[in-house]
Amino acid sequence: MVIYVVKEGDNVDAIAAAAGIPVETLIRDNQIDYPYRLAVGQSLYIRGTVPWPYRTTLTSTGYAYPFIESKVLEETLPYLTDINVFSYGFTAEGSLIYPATDDAWMIETSRKAGVRPVMVLTPLGSDGRFNNNLVSALVRNPSAQQKLIWEIGRTMQERQFAGLDIDFEYVLAEDRENYAAFVRLTTQVMNLFGYPVSVALAPKTSADQRGLLYEGIDYRLLGEAANHVMLMTYEWGYSQGPPMAVAPLNMVRRVVEYAVSEISAEKILLGIPNYGYDWPLPYERGTTRARTVSNKEAIQLAIDFGVEIRFDETAQSPFFRYWQYGIQHEVWFEDIRSIKAKFDLIQEFGLLGSGYWQLMNFFKANWLMMDEMFRIRQANFTS
Repeated sequence: MVIYVVKEGDNVDAIAAAAGIPVETLIRDNQIDYPYRLAVGQSLYIRGTVPWPYRTTLTSTGYAYPFIESKVLEETLPYLTDINVFSYGFTAEGSLIYPATDDAWMIETSRKAGVRPVMVLTPLGSDGRFNNNLVSALVRNPSAQQKLIWEIGRTMQERQFAGLDIDFEYVLAEDRENYAAFVRLTTQVMNLFGYPVSVALAPKTSADQRGLLYEGIDYRLLGEAANHVMLMTYEWGYSQGPPMAVAPLNMVRRVVEYAVSEISAEKILLGIPNYGYDWPLPYERGTTRARTVSNKEAIQLAIDFGVEIRFDETAQSPFFRYWQYGIQHEVWFEDIRSIKAKFDLIQEFGLLGSGYWQLMNFFKANWLMMDEMFRIRQANFTS
């Protein structure tokens, strides 16, 4: 495998010839659209002819909404072991709330592709909005937990889910132990019927990290309670925050280093963002809001506006600026270099695999590189 960074004067024909591959392969693997223009600083995936020196099995999962385009789902499934169907909610009394969009087609398509469909449980109320008060109501009420767990089990069986992912955020500090106890109870019950349980963890770097996002999340207790966990190692750069890398590697590494001190490495999935942000400048706190862009869209913006893509060596992330209608923009996103850096972390720490937020856009080079670096554990469902 080779990662080639485009220089001034390059074109697809010359790059393909130098790499010894058909130009059609280069274009297809990197989703380069006609008329096949490139941006200076754009990184291209050149598939290898010899095995990567450290190949290992990998669990690969990601979150997707039931309204994902069927083509995107079908293109992505061959590279996954699991797909997390986002999302089921619940009431304070423990009644399960189904997604607004029917997910039956998505579950069936995934199973036929040999990929485990996983139900995602989040504190979404009947109005479809996130409500962390539901977390407190649930974890402090044993009868509500019993009802919800029963309804989850029944629904998983009826809809042919193969596992459960619990994604609770902004858990109150005083609910820390009760939340872990709920995950432990749910795991014990689900495991009896062959359903593994995972839990998503806010990206902590220490046990005593302050902040509503972190204080109710106990890595050790939750790591013991669930079958495996996923580190939500993204959103340092977020829509309402200042321009910066979504998943800067220096910060991602700190989270992984702390996580493996509390949880067995083989139970940990590394979260990887499958998107970027486009911020209008100047940034004003409380006013500026970035637009979400796909990784492919970010590259196309650099091409369309004729700007060079730069690479932050500390964050291991690409970025660029451009002007439109008198407004300057700053874009941070993921490319082959930034994703390979995260794959290297998975290998370095011996983690279980990767988990993507989110899978609504297909970034082909990411999956080709994963396929070259790792083998994927498929479930081989037939129905």
